[in-house]
Amino acid sequence: MSEKQVNQIIGKVFNQLADTLISGEYGQKPRVAVTAMGSEHGEQTIFQAAAKAAKGGIDATVIGSKTIEGVTIAFVENEDQAHKKMEELLDKGEIDACVTMHYPFPIGVSTVGRIVTPGKGKEMFIATTTGTSSTDKVEGMVKNAIYGIITAKACGIKNPTVGILNVDGARQTEIALTKLKEQGYDINFAASQRADGGAVMRGNDLLMGSADVMVMDSLTGNLMIKIFSSYTTGGNYESLGYGYGPGIGEGFDKLILIISRASGAPLVEGAMKFAGELVKGNLKAIAKEEFEKAHKANLTEILKGTKLVKKSSEDEVKAPKKEVVTSQISGIEIMDLEDAVKLLWKNNVYAESGMGCTGPIILVNEANTETAIKVLQDNEFIAKEKTCC
Repeated sequence: MSEKQVNQIIGKVFNQLADTLISGEYGQKPRVAVTAMGSEHGEQTIFQAAAKAAKGGIDATVIGSKTIEGVTIAFVENEDQAHKKMEELLDKGEIDACVTMHYPFPIGVSTVGRIVTPGKGKEMFIATTTGTSSTDKVEGMVKNAIYGIITAKACGIKNPTVGILNVDGARQTEIALTKLKEQGYDINFAASQRADGGAVMRGNDLLMGSADVMVMDSLTGNLMIKIFSSYTTGGNYESLGYGYGPGIGEGFDKLILIISRASGAPLVEGAMKFAGELVKGNLKAIAKEEFEKAHKANLTEILKGTKLVKKSSEDEVKAPKKEVVTSQISGIEIMDLEDAVKLLWKNNVYAESGMGCTGPIILVNEANTETAIKVLQDNEFIAKEKTCC
């Protein structure tokens, strides 16, 4: 080992000791990046949030076009470059997690948000808030419950209580989760604070924080997170809570958390600290363990039972040769998404499904964009005037 390497190691140790004296915690700080471009409140808002997060024990990196003292800068010129830089830093292991304003998660992955309820100031996880766990609503909500449990456990709640918001599909979700519990997956059901109790929650329970994890479909969850984060500001500035949370899904190994373009500095700071907690709590290891437990309890068979109708388009269709897919086509109804992908396969166009910043998307190779749009328009999956985003 060279003298230079020895000096670098000594310097790192002394830096950690200095941080320990300041924060009372020893060890490497969670390395969290945040993309700054696209904010409705300007890049400076994101930089301010990152600087505060850095003072609170986060090794902060801002992916943007400006500089500020106290945080590392990864310079980019536009949002497209920002997302490429974000994925590059994650893939190289130079950061542990990233906070960003939108990300095309694949179907099967959705985000678990975190709020502070106004009734009693209690924190609660909203499962889920963006993305799509499944194109089948009940199956998606069952998965959302597991995603919420994973996130809560990574944040230090050993046995989180789970409630199901009283939306369409809640009773079927309760039945499926009860079966999962009976077959060995430990679920600690919450009880509504209304007189008749039960695991199915009312609107009052949202305000009171009756459960650690509140399960719902992601569209309802998206609405809830927006209301809870900005109800004191009139809606154009999200000031409260921790944002839309990490993307969770079986096999998804990137720690990416979502905020909104309307998110203000306090919420962005909260999201970065949320990311830091998940890094320290070893979210990925907990996710792997929870999925294994759920499958031992026959999760796959239970989910099959939630699907009452099988579409004819679910017949075996072989995908064409895999291609690089960077062109996004939006405007497709979520329930039609998988059918649309298989239609393109039938027309020899390789496609994948995902979730963009405005909803469901289909991803195709740029060279096939016009062909794909025409096929989808001719079969009434998207409007005639629709173009790629």
